[in-house]
Amino acid sequence: MELRNGTRVKEIIFLGLTQNRELSLLLFFFLLVVYVTTLLGNLLIVVTVTCESCLHTPMYILLRNLSIADICFSSITAPKVLVDLLSQKKTITFDGCLTQMFFFHLIGGVDVFSLSVMALDRYVAISKPLHYVTIMSRGRCIALIAASWAGGFVHSIVQISLLLPLPFCGPNVLDTFYCDVPQVLNLACTDTFALELLMISNNGLVATVWFLFLLVSYTVILLLLRSQAGEGRRKAISTCTAHITVVTLHFVPCIYVYARPFTALPTDKAISVTFTVISPLLNPLIYTLRNQEMKAAMRRLKRRIVLSDRV
Repeated sequence: MELRNGTRVKEIIFLGLTQNRELSLLLFFFLLVVYVTTLLGNLLIVVTVTCESCLHTPMYILLRNLSIADICFSSITAPKVLVDLLSQKKTITFDGCLTQMFFFHLIGGVDVFSLSVMALDRYVAISKPLHYVTIMSRGRCIALIAASWAGGFVHSIVQISLLLPLPFCGPNVLDTFYCDVPQVLNLACTDTFALELLMISNNGLVATVWFLFLLVSYTVILLLLRSQAGEGRRKAISTCTAHITVVTLHFVPCIYVYARPFTALPTDKAISVTFTVISPLLNPLIYTLRNQEMKAAMRRLKRRIVLSDRV
């Protein structure tokens, strides 16, 4: 469907993940399980950190913030994908598309900044252990979390501000399952080459540089751990390894999506599913399964709930 005579697109049609009915049902049940598990896993982290006073430290407060962001991030795309998998016609209003993009980049930005703050927290804890409590005070930790959300908001506003002036007069069909800059930019009925380069530098280049910076930061942290010994060193290495895994899982798909020309490739949908739905599930799994302190706190919380039910 194409619109002309300067008429602005009012509705966008998604082609979705697949046109096959049986495969759609299979994907629906798989993604439903993933989404529900993501919500429960991240919610469990939020509740555990909130209820267990022994976890009221900067590292776990920052982890709770990341879990809140992951709940929001998965909820931006997953419910719409699940509904569309059971629908014949997969549509979204143009305003709804812009709204989805706004929150997608808002929470995506929060994730990036939160992972950076968590790297800073580990660096201070390992390089300046005697001053850690002073440097990463509760007030400063909350300020860094607020800055992460503010950074995500600014990033998202920039994305939407660059897209709004463009004329979208058709076509209005996207071969994807959610709205994002690379796909929507291709719907503009004007030359977007310069804007595409700007978007690649704003998103892709920054993501690549930021990823390399975080990898270098964690390399420095691991080198600092060589001078330590005992149980503290083992726990620190385990924590840093978990952080590196999460950073890699977040940034690699992000770089794939934004650090190249905005042309469709056969692997785009698989990467997008990993990026938008699977990644938020892996974060709580990685942080809880590798963290003995978190698992012990969850067991204590479970015992408290069981005892309160008996009373």
